[in-house]
Amino acid sequence: MDTAVTGDIGYGRCILASKIARWDIDKDVIRGRSFDRSQKFLPDGLSQVSQLDFLSEEEKRYLSQIQGRTYANIFGLVERFITTKILEIAHEHSLGDQTALEAMVRFSDEELKHQELFRRIERLVAEKMPPGYTFAPHPDDVAKAVLATSTWAVLALTLFIELFTQLHARESIAPDKALSPLFKDVFMFHWKEESQHAILDELEWARHDHTLTATERDKSVDEFIALVRAVDAILQAQAAEDSRYFVASCGREISMDNSARLQEAILAAYRWQYIFSGAQHPHFLEVLSSLITEQQGTRITAALSALH
Repeated sequence: MDTAVTGDIGYGRCILASKIARWDIDKDVIRGRSFDRSQKFLPDGLSQVSQLDFLSEEEKRYLSQIQGRTYANIFGLVERFITTKILEIAHEHSLGDQTALEAMVRFSDEELKHQELFRRIERLVAEKMPPGYTFAPHPDDVAKAVLATSTWAVLALTLFIELFTQLHARESIAPDKALSPLFKDVFMFHWKEESQHAILDELEWARHDHTLTATERDKSVDEFIALVRAVDAILQAQAAEDSRYFVASCGREISMDNSARLQEAILAAYRWQYIFSGAQHPHFLEVLSSLITEQQGTRITAALSALH
């Protein structure tokens, strides 16, 4: 099938999906509810708290709440640069394919709504949890650093994120009956709109890739690797902050050895959540391998392996 026709079908399908999935923060998601500290926020498959045998069940639940708070904040963080990049790309369609333009405008509008949702969730969580929590990275600073790299690298990272978002929602969050219903609803409604965003990411990444020379693409691969490393640096800093906060607020003394184990476990959980679950996603690997050489794939694999 002609690529222009295929693209039109893809963009049009995303518009239809956007109209069907459209939701409102107050009416559909929050619905006047607040968080209940007797419930988990993140499932064990994401938080990996079950590996910490020196914590009680109550403490594991509390750690899942801290991680859940960070989980929501990190999504709010990444959607800052995603929104900006999508608005930038939308201009490329402004005097051309109006179906593509509408799809991209809807994409950016939904991402702005998601940012507001996660700001609201942070305020609701803060009302219920002890003081002292810190979210280390600043969204604008991170966005500026990410957007200083190539469009190819940013779109690669964006598809990476959109795909693991769906994976987490379907396979970990949705099936767990012990989670906070409000927290579960936040990420299930989020998933409904992210599904078509991943399609648009893929369409735009492939479209942009066709405009690059081999040299430009090779440089973009290195920039994508640098972005993944930058994500890991953010995760290391936040794992240290969340470990400190847990130790200070859990209500009992935690030994230095167990504090170190705690920080290592949180970092491992964050790396799984935000890096490895995306890097191992079959569709991401399929799309990536269709755009790069075997040698470039080896560079990416080596960089990811070094994070272990």
